[in-house]
Amino acid sequence: MDSRLCQYSLILVMTCLLTACGFQLRGVGSIAIPEAWKSMYLVSNDPNSDFSRDVVSQLAANGVQWTDRESATYRLALMPERFKQRNLSLNSEARVAELELTMSSKFRIVDARDEEIMPLTTVLVVKQMENNPQNVVGKASEVRLIQGEMRSELAAQIIRRISFYAASFQYSTPASLPTTAPASVPAQ
Repeated sequence: MDSRLCQYSLILVMTCLLTACGFQLRGVGSIAIPEAWKSMYLVSNDPNSDFSRDVVSQLAANGVQWTDRESATYRLALMPERFKQRNLSLNSEARVAELELTMSSKFRIVDARDEEIMPLTTVLVVKQMENNPQNVVGKASEVRLIQGEMRSELAAQIIRRISFYAASFQYSTPASLPTTAPASVPAQ
């Protein structure tokens, strides 16, 4: 009986220590987006692409309401993602042994008065991948899997940048539109 009590106590203490250090599972928890920024419209060449859907779903999970162009407080202009693959190293047979995968995109935020609130910003994800020249089919499916992860990471970067940028503004009232000067810079 005493050994079970010690085991349960140890498990409880370890769980408390793990949560106290700030650990949380990936994708859990929301990013604080100010209330005034929660009405958006997506401007994209391909709103049905995997990348656009990732951005829309992650912002919606953080409380953003997607509305029509006229009633939106802000418009998110999302450029398509760019994917590049480059050889990093060669093996003894002069075949590619390691690849570098790069995915990037650009976005900007415009308010309802067509004033640029957040300038054109680039987000970038870089990953490395081992290459097995004997398994071409496996390599292609691994690249597709990594591309999906990279899209999700790009979307998460966009959300974090929007959240940070939105938090730098001061609001006189919740319904008013922000000025284009960040809160840390005094107006001149």
